[in-house]
Amino acid sequence: MTNATTFETQLRYLKLAYTTRHHEELTAEAAQQRWSHAQFLRRIVEAEAQDRQQHALLRRIKAARFPVKKTLDQFQWDWPKQINEAQVRHLFELRFLEERTNAIFCGGVGLGKTHLSTALGYAACQAGQAVLFTTAVDAINTLLAAQAAHRLHSELKRYLAPPLLVLDEVGYLPLDKAGADLLFQIISQRYERGSIIVTTNKAYKHWPAIFNNDAGITSAILDRLLHRAHTVVIEGKSYRMKDRRPEDSTA
Repeated sequence: MTNATTFETQLRYLKLAYTTRHHEELTAEAAQQRWSHAQFLRRIVEAEAQDRQQHALLRRIKAARFPVKKTLDQFQWDWPKQINEAQVRHLFELRFLEERTNAIFCGGVGLGKTHLSTALGYAACQAGQAVLFTTAVDAINTLLAAQAAHRLHSELKRYLAPPLLVLDEVGYLPLDKAGADLLFQIISQRYERGSIIVTTNKAYKHWPAIFNNDAGITSAILDRLLHRAHTVVIEGKSYRMKDRRPEDSTA
């Protein structure tokens, strides 16, 4: 075994992935720039740290299961008829995560609720926080299957563990009692322990219809969800309909 092979084996043993891949070019650059030993060591450590941070970010983004990548810069502020831009930008400071409070984006279809919630989740990943994105229906269906297989407790942990849970499309489909009970378990067990971002097309006064007109469970869910929560109301026409021709509406 040559000295070079031994050196690379030792780098891999120490899990210095960036240095393993780039040590030759770093050494050449150090000689060309006449770095001191301290400068060379600092450059290697900085590059290794940045590489690990980038890989950790990619792992968090993959684990979050975002449907698509969205950022705040991509949002069309001039489309909604009403939106509090200052309130939204304040959320992107991520203080609500530190406070373990919630954010609710409320408005009709096609107004950017999922875009903003995804972008907010992506920003949390960039800040080093674990995130999970799911629709309300997918979460409930997963938990119903787990309940039938007698593994509800372990499956529920997936929705309780991350500091941030993005719960998309609450209210798009009504829930039966079993679904409402499972959603209540997620929200109640995360209460003051972790933050939730919710998107919904229903004003709060219409939420009983979501939960099988069960006033008790609706009140219990809203009580926990809205305590110190930030509600962003978005009004206007669907962005996805903006390029539709007038004659299409008669089809």
